[in-house]
Amino acid sequence: MLEAQTYLGAFLVGLLGGVHCVGMCGGIMSALTLGVQRNGKTSFSDSTTVLFPYLLSYNFARITSYSIAGLVFGGLGAWLTELVAFNQAQLVLKVVAGVFLVALGLYLANWWRGLGYLERTGNNLWRLIEPYARKFVPIKNIKQAFVAGLLWGWLPCGLVYSVLIWSLSSGSAVKGGLLMLSFGLGTLPSLLAMGLFATMLKHFMQLSIVRVLAALLVISFGVYQILIVLV
Repeated sequence: MLEAQTYLGAFLVGLLGGVHCVGMCGGIMSALTLGVQRNGKTSFSDSTTVLFPYLLSYNFARITSYSIAGLVFGGLGAWLTELVAFNQAQLVLKVVAGVFLVALGLYLANWWRGLGYLERTGNNLWRLIEPYARKFVPIKNIKQAFVAGLLWGWLPCGLVYSVLIWSLSSGSAVKGGLLMLSFGLGTLPSLLAMGLFATMLKHFMQLSIVRVLAALLVISFGVYQILIVLV
């Protein structure tokens, strides 16, 4: 039951994190959309039907990258717990994950930008991947969209990194992968909608009230994660 709640929580964090995805991934989704349109395969009026398979391919590949990262971090967390007393290590990791979720909520509302430092740390890996990722933009076919999604899934992102820290406390590689899969599926509605209705969605997601409500809910997840350990 607790595992189901954890995966649901990760899904909701991904869903609420859509306010951040507009800023981080909006340009990528726009490039993908425009690339397909410029190939002469669609006009604006019938773009939804033609673009949808491309967007699905890209986003499911992106979620695949998240799941792979979750497997790695979940496995790393399991290994760390073997070095010390299992229960103590896992409890500490859960508290750390809760703290990162609170930090993520503050980040989403633009109240504290500390997670920006974490994103900059990920730039070292991204510098190696980005030249290959750019080769697949503009998108010309669905297979290319999938490969692009696999690569762009490693884009430095405080939202993703916060949930990866959460996956450290999952206790196993499989659970870590499932947690990141749940999170990735939560981001899917926002990013699909962004590809189809980019301008309209961007204005909505940038409303202060939307960002604050999303941030408060994510903070509540983090506080709950801490309290179930400490209380």
